[in-house]
Amino acid sequence: MIPFEILKTFYETHLPEAVWKGHHLVAPCPFCQRKAEKTGKIVVLLHPESLFCGHFRCLNGCVPGGFHFHFGRLIGIENSQVPGFDPDAEPYAMDVHYPARHLGAEMDKNAALMSQEQFDHFARFGVSEATLKQMRVGFNGRYVMYPYIQESGYAYAAHGVIPGRDEDHFWHGNEAFFTGEAAVFNALEIGYSEGGALFITEGEVNALILKELGYLAIAVPLVTGFADLSAERLARIEHLFLLTNHSPEARSAARELAVRVGFKARILAWPTHFKRGDNLADLAAESAVETKQAVHRMIQQAKAFSPFGTPDKERRTFREFLDKEKGKPLLGLETGFTKLDRHLEGLRGISILGGPPKAGKSCFFMQISTEVSRRDVPVIYYDFENGRQKIYLRTLVRMARIAEKKIRSGTLNAEEKQALLKAQGELDRLLAHFRVVNDRQLTPDTMRRHIDFIRHETRKDALLIVIDSLHKLPFKDLAERRTGIDSWLRQLEAIRDEHQVCFLVISELSRGKGGGYGEKPDLSSFKESGDIEYTADNALILMPDWDPMAPNPARQRKSILWMVASREASPGQVAEYELDFPFWRFKEI
Repeated sequence: MIPFEILKTFYETHLPEAVWKGHHLVAPCPFCQRKAEKTGKIVVLLHPESLFCGHFRCLNGCVPGGFHFHFGRLIGIENSQVPGFDPDAEPYAMDVHYPARHLGAEMDKNAALMSQEQFDHFARFGVSEATLKQMRVGFNGRYVMYPYIQESGYAYAAHGVIPGRDEDHFWHGNEAFFTGEAAVFNALEIGYSEGGALFITEGEVNALILKELGYLAIAVPLVTGFADLSAERLARIEHLFLLTNHSPEARSAARELAVRVGFKARILAWPTHFKRGDNLADLAAESAVETKQAVHRMIQQAKAFSPFGTPDKERRTFREFLDKEKGKPLLGLETGFTKLDRHLEGLRGISILGGPPKAGKSCFFMQISTEVSRRDVPVIYYDFENGRQKIYLRTLVRMARIAEKKIRSGTLNAEEKQALLKAQGELDRLLAHFRVVNDRQLTPDTMRRHIDFIRHETRKDALLIVIDSLHKLPFKDLAERRTGIDSWLRQLEAIRDEHQVCFLVISELSRGKGGGYGEKPDLSSFKESGDIEYTADNALILMPDWDPMAPNPARQRKSILWMVASREASPGQVAEYELDFPFWRFKEI
């Protein structure tokens, strides 16, 4: 931050005829004199508490306004004489080749086609004809054409939009300049803002409105373009005001950019009475005076971005957590298995279960997840193994204690019919909190949205997420399966911490030296275990004492559940379970 006195002295030195009017330095404009135009006034805001301190503009508009580095370039002095100059700073160069052909002639032609009808359209938002001409906005007979002028001073692409119908648009020119980091409207003002403040918004009209209000502003066509903005490109700007449309998606994109550019970012928050989806153009269309006041209030209320919660918020959140935990018999969720609950103190964090093929891992998790749902705790079951109907059918079989084959045959006696009817009623009630998802294109962001949806629908905070199985989660490239699994585990950790949910995750086991799975279970037993040992709060293995792959498995099917690693529980045998077949039900022995 440049000391105020140094900045003040800089402008007073180069504007010797200036006089003070409040916090503004006013002088004859030296740039009007050079252009042999009628001399206007140049006004410099020099308020030590203002985030826009050092901003200058010519009231005649003979040159674009900006901050002291831009002023120094216009006045023709060496950078070393400008306050805040860093001789070691590397200039930013965009990774793009500027072609010889540009849209200058087309821009002139389109500007000439602007009629009163188009000017009246922009007047609804308070945007003047002078601003449109300065920004070289044109018309091609049907579309308003916004030229995307680069730091080179030329435009190589233009965005055509039908007035009032933003969805009807097209791009014209060199594709390299309407995609990626080059797709910035009014990019010249990045340089004008060096050492000062810049607005970043979405949509060209919003940038025009901000410019009309006297602010320096750039825009990306859509808020997704925030991801393409380079922190290095914005590094020489002291304050970045992020003004997006009023939506959670736009605010999320602004936060992601703020994380990259740091504390210099300030995200402007919309007042609570504004509707979702509103933008600056919607506000300006109602009242131009209100627009200036509303933006000013948002600037005043905006704070330097921080990824950390405030101490008050952290204290409040922790106390709410303690209040929710009072009186709970277990620290986590009840599974319905007494010994397992006692060993884990209830389900918490990420519990990963391994076992040989056909050992009953899915069956075990189906039973736990439906027992959790019975206690009015929502469950999202991500299934890549069995299919939604099979999960429902096996749950019904377990509840009714009637074999699947008999249910399908329909040959039930009166007692069985009554049991089936009762089980169907239980399943109906359970489905209020139980969601099965078979999305083969699942992403971590989609999972986050699912969490928001089910909490909204059930009005419950506690949540169990089941993944069956880890090795069948969608990966972009099957050749990178190991890194894909590790990436998913990192995401599950983040979701666990962000959303305070617990996970049950099924994993495959690796074969032992003899090709079997009978060796003593430990962490190395997990297939492509990678980050499992670092991610899992509990690593469990369900090991049957019968051969699941045998043609005629033993009638008595017992399995031992082992805890092989845990952040809080002791390793060793948890419990012994007997599979009550064909009812798909485990009994804890």
